[in-house]
Amino acid sequence: MFDVAVFGSLFLTLFVIMDPPGITPIFLALTAGRPAKVQKRMAFQAVCVAGGVIAVFGLLGHQILDYLHVSVPALMIAGGLLLLLIALDLLTGKTDEPKQTKDVNVALVPLGMPLLAGPGAIVSVILAVQKADSVATQVSVWSAILAIHIVLWVVMRYSLLIIRVIKDGGVVLVTRLAGMMLSAIAVQQIINGVTQVVRGG
Repeated sequence: MFDVAVFGSLFLTLFVIMDPPGITPIFLALTAGRPAKVQKRMAFQAVCVAGGVIAVFGLLGHQILDYLHVSVPALMIAGGLLLLLIALDLLTGKTDEPKQTKDVNVALVPLGMPLLAGPGAIVSVILAVQKADSVATQVSVWSAILAIHIVLWVVMRYSLLIIRVIKDGGVVLVTRLAGMMLSAIAVQQIINGVTQVVRGG
């Protein structure tokens, strides 16, 4: 009742796309200055949001995109533009938000989506669920999805220990580094989306 090959293939694909090690500096930058308890809660919230989005698209992905008349390249370009705006804020230091919405906004956007549950992860899950033609493969696919989200939570949850070592000066450095990384991810995502539009045309 379990297909190890399917599990391993999807888990590795999602690991590369969602990139748990790479999300660490971005998570630290976006949650810097908050109490440790709030940061831990935000890590859990972000993983829950990502898991919920991916589960919905895994079950109803094609129907949702068809109903909205949205193509996958359009989803990629929109996600890239959103990430680019956030990256510019990190690079320029303009990351302050209204206090009453700050925690929720960062956990939902950009951490939950589109950083974790981005177009690449969504498309991979939609295709994997479509190809799963037996109970064993379905169980394997959803187990892989659950496993990668557990890994993401563990990595973000325990990355908070780094802050104790690098102090405030290190946090500023990490924030700028995260902005550079995030801008590169955003630009690449936009390029991929435009490339698919051109090829499709």
